[in-house]
Amino acid sequence: MTQQSVRKLKASNVDMGQQTNVQAPQQKKNKKKSKYNGHTYSTFENHPGYQLLLKRKAEAIEKNISIPFFLTNSSANNNNVIINDREYINFSGYNYLGLSGHPAVSSAAKRAIDKFGTSVSASRIVSGQITLHLELEKIISDFLGVDDCLVFVSGYNTNVTTIGHLFGRKDLVIHDNMAHNSILTGCLTNARRMSFPRNNWNRLETILREHRKDYQRVVIIIEGTYSTDGNIPDINKVIEIKKLHDCFLMVDEAHSLGVIGTQGRGIGEYYSVNRRDVDIWMGSLSKSFASCGGFIAGSKAMIEYLKYSAPGFIFSVGLSPSDTAAAIAAFKQIQKEPERVERLRHNTKLFLSLAAERGLNTGMNNGAPIVPIVVGDALQCMRLSKNLFETGIYVQPMIYPAVPYNDARLRFFITAMHSEEEIEFTVNQLVQKLSELGINS
Repeated sequence: MTQQSVRKLKASNVDMGQQTNVQAPQQKKNKKKSKYNGHTYSTFENHPGYQLLLKRKAEAIEKNISIPFFLTNSSANNNNVIINDREYINFSGYNYLGLSGHPAVSSAAKRAIDKFGTSVSASRIVSGQITLHLELEKIISDFLGVDDCLVFVSGYNTNVTTIGHLFGRKDLVIHDNMAHNSILTGCLTNARRMSFPRNNWNRLETILREHRKDYQRVVIIIEGTYSTDGNIPDINKVIEIKKLHDCFLMVDEAHSLGVIGTQGRGIGEYYSVNRRDVDIWMGSLSKSFASCGGFIAGSKAMIEYLKYSAPGFIFSVGLSPSDTAAAIAAFKQIQKEPERVERLRHNTKLFLSLAAERGLNTGMNNGAPIVPIVVGDALQCMRLSKNLFETGIYVQPMIYPAVPYNDARLRFFITAMHSEEEIEFTVNQLVQKLSELGINS
C-alpha cells in the first residue's frame, strides 16, 4: 500500500467516523417518534373534518339519497324558483316580503350604480362613506324608534365584531343554547359565555343569581325569531330579568324585522316594548330588505363608539351603493305597502293550521314564518327533501351540526308571495311523502 493510499484510507475512516458521531445521536433521538409525524397531518385530503364529510356523503349515496345542497337557481329567490330549467315552489329562501326582485328596489339599485359605481372602494372611516349610507341608517333608526344606527357590510360579521368588541375578558355573555353561530363566534375572542335552554327563563335567572357578581358587564342575547324553529321569545320577561340583574340586553332581529309586528317592525312592535329597554338592536338586510349586510341600532353613545373602533367596521369596506339603495327602497316599500306584512301573516297562519290539522310536528314554532317539520333522523330528512323536490317542491333539510344530532327537520320559509294553492299542495304532498317513508312527524 502506498503512502498516498494510506492517507486516503485514513481520510475515509475519519469521514466515516465523523458521520457516525453525527448520526448516532440523531438516530437515537428518532426512536421516539412524534404522534404528528407523517403526511396525515399535512394534507387537507386527510383533514378529519374532510374525512367525516366524505363519510357522510358516501352514506347518503349508498342509500340513494342525493345531496340537496348547493343547487343552483337561475331566477330570483322568490316563492317560485327555476333549477335545471324546471320551476319549483320554493320554501328555501328568506325573501319574506318578495322585495328582492321588486321593480322599485331593483331600479333604486341600478340608479345607485350609475351615480356611485359598483363599490365605495374604501372603509367608511377613510373615504368610503356615501350619502346613501347615512340615509339608510336614518331610515332604520326611525323605523325602530331608536337614536342611531350603524350599517355593516356583512350580517354575520355584525354580530361577531359587535359582541367581540363591546364585551371583554371581565364580561359575560349569556345566550340561549341554540343561538346563531355568529353569536357564538362573537364570544370567542374575549368574553366568557354561558347558555340556557330555549325560553327557560328560570335557568337564565339562576345563572345570573350565581354569576352576575363575578363579572363587570353581562349581556343577555336573544333572537327576535329563532331561525331553526320559528319561535318568538317572550321579550318582556327577558327585559324584566335584565333590569333585575343590571344587565345589557341584545336582540338579534335577523328573522323578525319586516316579518312580525303589525307593520313588520319586529319583536319590539310585536310585544309593544319600550325601545330603550333593549340596549342593542341587531338586524340583517338580506332577509326582508332585499339586500346584504347587517346593522346595529340603539343609543348614540354606543353607535359612535362602534363607528370609530369596531374592527369589523373600520377595517372593512363600506356597504356597496347598490345594496345600500336596495335596502332603502325596501324599507320605504314596506311602509308604503303594509299589506305585504299582512299577507305574510295570513300565509303563515294557513300553513300552520293545515299542518296542525294533518298532525305534523312543527316543533317550537309559535307563529313566525319559519316552520320546521321535525323528522329526527338526518338521512330520512334528506330523503324526504329529495322526494318533495321530485314533486316540484324545493325545501332544504337542517341537519347536525346546524341542529342537535337527532333533531333533523325540513325548514319551510313562508313568504308573502306564496299562493294559498301552493301552500295547500305542499302540505298535502308533505303528508303523503312522510307516510310513504314511514316517518311519524
